[in-house]
Amino acid sequence: MNKKLLKQQRQEEICLSLKKLDYLSRSQIQRLHRLGSTRNANRVLKDMEEYLYSFQSGENVYYLNKEGRLMVNCEKICKKTPQVNHYIMRNWLFITLGCPITWKNEIKFTKLDEKISVVCDAMFMNKDRICIIEADYSQKMCENKKKIKKYKHLKDTGTFMIAPKIYWITTTEYRRKQLLALCEGLDTTIYLVSDFH
Repeated sequence: MNKKLLKQQRQEEICLSLKKLDYLSRSQIQRLHRLGSTRNANRVLKDMEEYLYSFQSGENVYYLNKEGRLMVNCEKICKKTPQVNHYIMRNWLFITLGCPITWKNEIKFTKLDEKISVVCDAMFMNKDRICIIEADYSQKMCENKKKIKKYKHLKDTGTFMIAPKIYWITTTEYRRKQLLALCEGLDTTIYLVSDFH
């Protein structure tokens, strides 16, 4: 394959990753697409300026512009947002957990007869088991407590055929310990964002 086709293919793959994950940091794109050095990653992303917007949040964060959305048939319009760290944290779990093919963002679980619902940050299937992703960036712990209580209720009432595995990512060891205590009785793994830097 010639260089021009390889470049086009790589650009499409990066745009498809952004379609799936909304926002990605430079280091996440570098890892997902095996771009090697930071210098090379910056060069590749500079060549993609016609398809991407970027802004600084610790490092450059990228998302699709109109041309990028057209390239990969993406209907969702992303904008610069102060909540970007929430997305970046969630996406570290996507990478860490092996880029699951069944990954879907913001899925609602509902127990209709009791009108109980909870929206997770993302989910994927591991064989027949639901794996739930939660990113705790700036959420109040009382909100996390409510969400965890709903997961426990959905599990205890048989809404999930098999008890789900829940992956959290949070910002501090203190918050990790709080989440571990709240998640007692649930199959939970909790990462710190510092594990990825």
